[in-house]
Amino acid sequence: MKINSYQEMNGFALDMLREIGSIGTGNAATALSTTLSAKIAMSLPEVKIMGYNQVIDFLGGPEKIVSAVLVHMTGEFSGIMLYLLDFDFVNIVFERLSLGKIERFEDIDEIRSSAVAEISNIIISSYANAVSQLSNISINLSVPAMTINMLGGIMSVPMIEYGYVTDKIMIVDGKFIYNGGEMTSNLIMLPDIKSLNFLLNKLGVING
Repeated sequence: MKINSYQEMNGFALDMLREIGSIGTGNAATALSTTLSAKIAMSLPEVKIMGYNQVIDFLGGPEKIVSAVLVHMTGEFSGIMLYLLDFDFVNIVFERLSLGKIERFEDIDEIRSSAVAEISNIIISSYANAVSQLSNISINLSVPAMTINMLGGIMSVPMIEYGYVTDKIMIVDGKFIYNGGEMTSNLIMLPDIKSLNFLLNKLGVING
Protein backbone atom coordinates (compact mmCIF):
# COMPACT_ATOMS: atom_id res chain seq x y z
CA MET A 1 0.00 0.00 0.00
CA LYS A 2 1.29 3.43 -0.92
CA ILE A 3 2.11 5.97 1.75
CA ASN A 4 0.81 9.53 1.80
CA SER A 5 3.39 11.06 4.14
CA TYR A 6 6.83 10.44 5.59
CA GLN A 7 5.47 9.58 9.03
CA GLU A 8 3.60 6.60 7.57
CA MET A 9 6.86 4.75 6.93
CA ASN A 10 7.15 1.62 9.04
CA GLY A 11 10.23 0.23 10.74
CA PHE A 12 11.18 -1.89 7.73
CA ALA A 13 11.06 1.16 5.44
CA LEU A 14 13.26 3.12 7.82
CA ASP A 15 15.69 0.20 8.02
CA MET A 16 16.02 0.24 4.23
CA LEU A 17 16.67 3.97 4.30
CA ARG A 18 19.31 3.43 7.00
CA GLU A 19 20.95 0.89 4.70
CA ILE A 20 21.03 3.50 1.95
CA GLY A 21 22.52 5.93 4.45
CA SER A 22 25.19 3.43 5.48
CA ILE A 23 26.22 2.70 1.89
CA GLY A 24 26.22 6.41 1.06
CA THR A 25 28.33 7.12 4.13
CA GLY A 26 30.91 4.50 3.19
CA ASN A 27 31.09 5.79 -0.37
CA ALA A 28 31.45 9.37 0.86
CA ALA A 29 34.27 8.51 3.26
CA THR A 30 36.20 6.72 0.53
CA ALA A 31 35.72 9.54 -1.97
CA LEU A 32 36.68 12.24 0.56
CA SER A 33 39.77 10.34 1.65
CA THR A 34 40.92 10.21 -1.98
CA THR A 35 40.05 13.83 -2.77
CA LEU A 36 41.66 15.27 0.36
CA SER A 37 44.55 12.77 0.55
CA ALA A 38 43.64 12.09 4.17
CA LYS A 39 42.13 9.21 6.12
CA ILE A 40 38.52 10.16 6.77
CA ALA A 41 36.00 7.76 8.26
CA MET A 42 32.31 8.24 8.94
CA SER A 43 30.19 6.76 11.70
CA LEU A 44 27.09 4.73 10.90
CA PRO A 45 24.38 7.34 10.32
CA GLU A 46 20.93 7.56 11.82
CA VAL A 47 17.93 8.30 9.63
CA LYS A 48 15.46 10.54 11.43
CA ILE A 49 12.00 11.72 10.35
CA MET A 50 11.38 15.11 11.92
CA GLY A 51 9.21 18.20 11.53
CA TYR A 52 10.77 21.34 10.02
CA ASN A 53 10.98 23.16 13.34
CA GLN A 54 12.34 20.03 15.04
CA VAL A 55 15.13 19.87 12.47
CA ILE A 56 16.00 23.53 13.00
CA ASP A 57 16.18 23.02 16.78
CA PHE A 58 18.14 19.78 16.35
CA LEU A 59 20.73 21.53 14.16
CA GLY A 60 21.29 24.47 16.47
CA GLY A 61 18.41 26.94 16.19
CA PRO A 62 17.09 29.34 13.52
CA GLU A 63 19.76 32.03 14.02
CA LYS A 64 22.78 29.73 13.74
CA ILE A 65 24.96 30.68 10.75
CA VAL A 66 25.62 27.65 8.56
CA SER A 67 26.96 26.76 5.15
CA ALA A 68 24.76 24.56 3.00
CA VAL A 69 24.76 23.09 -0.49
CA LEU A 70 21.52 22.36 -2.33
CA VAL A 71 21.04 19.90 -5.18
CA HIS A 72 17.82 19.08 -7.02
CA MET A 73 17.11 15.47 -7.99
CA THR A 74 15.30 14.72 -11.24
CA GLY A 75 14.65 11.72 -13.46
CA GLU A 76 12.99 8.67 -11.91
CA PHE A 77 13.52 10.18 -8.46
CA SER A 78 12.56 13.80 -7.78
CA GLY A 79 13.25 16.01 -4.80
CA ILE A 80 16.10 17.84 -3.13
CA MET A 81 19.20 17.07 -1.10
CA LEU A 82 20.52 19.72 1.25
CA TYR A 83 23.93 19.15 2.82
CA LEU A 84 24.85 21.18 5.92
CA LEU A 85 28.57 21.60 6.55
CA ASP A 86 30.25 21.46 9.93
CA PHE A 87 32.56 24.46 10.46
CA ASP A 88 35.50 22.35 11.64
CA PHE A 89 35.12 20.04 8.64
CA VAL A 90 35.12 23.03 6.29
CA ASN A 91 38.43 24.16 7.75
CA ILE A 92 39.89 20.67 7.33
CA VAL A 93 38.88 20.81 3.66
CA PHE A 94 40.51 24.21 3.23
CA GLU A 95 43.65 23.07 5.06
CA ARG A 96 43.99 19.89 2.98
CA LEU A 97 43.50 21.90 -0.23
CA SER A 98 46.05 24.53 0.88
CA LEU A 99 43.45 27.31 0.92
CA GLY A 100 44.01 28.40 4.51
CA LYS A 101 41.62 28.21 7.46
CA ILE A 102 38.86 30.72 8.15
CA GLU A 103 37.50 32.12 11.42
CA ARG A 104 33.83 32.26 10.41
CA PHE A 105 31.64 31.08 7.55
CA GLU A 106 31.30 34.64 6.27
CA ASP A 107 35.04 34.57 5.40
CA ILE A 108 34.47 32.03 2.62
CA ASP A 109 35.52 33.62 -0.69
CA GLU A 110 34.79 32.51 -4.25
CA ILE A 111 37.61 29.95 -4.41
CA ARG A 112 36.67 28.41 -1.07
CA SER A 113 33.00 28.47 -2.06
CA SER A 114 33.81 26.37 -5.13
CA ALA A 115 35.74 23.92 -2.93
CA VAL A 116 32.82 23.61 -0.50
CA ALA A 117 30.38 23.02 -3.37
CA GLU A 118 32.62 20.36 -4.90
CA ILE A 119 33.19 18.49 -1.63
CA SER A 120 29.47 18.64 -0.82
CA ASN A 121 28.65 17.41 -4.31
CA ILE A 122 30.90 14.39 -3.71
CA ILE A 123 29.02 13.61 -0.49
CA ILE A 124 25.57 14.16 -2.01
CA SER A 125 26.46 12.06 -5.06
CA SER A 126 27.58 9.24 -2.76
CA TYR A 127 24.10 9.07 -1.23
CA ALA A 128 22.38 9.40 -4.61
CA ASN A 129 24.52 6.55 -5.94
CA ALA A 130 23.57 4.46 -2.90
CA VAL A 131 19.88 4.92 -3.78
CA SER A 132 20.60 3.89 -7.38
CA GLN A 133 22.77 0.97 -6.29
CA LEU A 134 20.10 -0.59 -4.07
CA SER A 135 17.03 0.21 -6.15
CA ASN A 136 18.26 0.50 -9.75
CA ILE A 137 16.65 3.94 -9.96
CA SER A 138 18.18 6.56 -12.24
CA ILE A 139 18.78 9.92 -10.52
CA ASN A 140 20.01 13.12 -12.15
CA LEU A 141 21.58 15.78 -9.95
CA SER A 142 21.60 19.51 -10.66
CA VAL A 143 24.65 21.72 -10.34
CA PRO A 144 25.23 22.26 -6.58
CA ALA A 145 24.24 25.67 -5.18
CA MET A 146 26.17 26.80 -2.10
CA THR A 147 24.96 29.42 0.37
CA ILE A 148 25.79 30.85 3.79
CA ASN A 149 22.84 31.98 5.86
CA MET A 150 21.03 31.57 9.13
CA LEU A 151 19.65 28.06 9.53
CA GLY A 152 16.07 29.34 9.58
CA GLY A 153 16.58 30.98 6.19
CA ILE A 154 18.20 27.91 4.67
CA MET A 155 15.45 25.61 5.93
CA SER A 156 12.85 27.87 4.31
CA VAL A 157 13.88 26.39 0.93
CA PRO A 158 12.58 22.85 1.55
CA MET A 159 9.61 24.31 3.42
CA ILE A 160 8.63 26.40 0.40
CA GLU A 161 9.24 23.62 -2.13
CA TYR A 162 7.69 20.70 -0.24
CA GLY A 163 5.81 22.11 2.73
CA TYR A 164 2.53 21.66 0.84
CA VAL A 165 3.29 17.94 0.40
CA THR A 166 4.71 16.97 3.80
CA ASP A 167 5.42 18.61 7.13
CA LYS A 168 8.23 16.12 7.79
CA ILE A 169 11.85 15.96 6.67
CA MET A 170 14.23 13.02 6.38
CA ILE A 171 17.67 13.76 7.83
CA VAL A 172 20.71 11.49 7.65
CA ASP A 173 22.68 12.29 10.80
CA GLY A 174 26.26 11.04 11.09
CA LYS A 175 29.80 12.04 11.98
CA PHE A 176 33.11 12.44 10.17
CA ILE A 177 36.11 11.04 11.99
CA TYR A 178 39.47 12.66 11.24
CA ASN A 179 42.64 12.54 13.34
CA GLY A 180 40.65 11.19 16.28
CA GLY A 181 38.14 14.06 16.21
CA GLU A 182 34.44 13.90 15.32
CA MET A 183 32.46 16.40 13.28
CA THR A 184 28.77 16.34 12.46
CA SER A 185 27.56 15.40 8.99
CA ASN A 186 23.93 16.22 8.23
CA LEU A 187 22.20 15.51 4.94
CA ILE A 188 18.57 16.40 4.40
CA MET A 189 17.06 14.10 1.78
CA LEU A 190 13.61 15.17 0.68
CA PRO A 191 12.13 13.17 -2.20
CA ASP A 192 8.58 14.00 -3.17
CA ILE A 193 5.98 11.47 -2.01
CA LYS A 194 5.58 9.94 -5.48
CA SER A 195 9.33 9.31 -5.67
CA LEU A 196 9.45 7.95 -2.12
CA ASN A 197 6.69 5.47 -2.99
CA PHE A 198 8.57 4.51 -6.18
CA LEU A 199 11.73 3.89 -4.15
CA LEU A 200 9.97 1.84 -1.45
CA ASN A 201 8.26 -0.20 -4.15
CA LYS A 202 11.60 -0.87 -5.86
CA LEU A 203 13.04 -1.94 -2.50
CA GLY A 204 10.13 -4.32 -1.92
CA VAL A 205 8.80 -2.43 1.10
CA ILE A 206 5.41 -1.64 -0.42
CA ASN A 207 3.33 -2.99 -3.31
CA GLY A 208 1.67 -1.02 -6.07
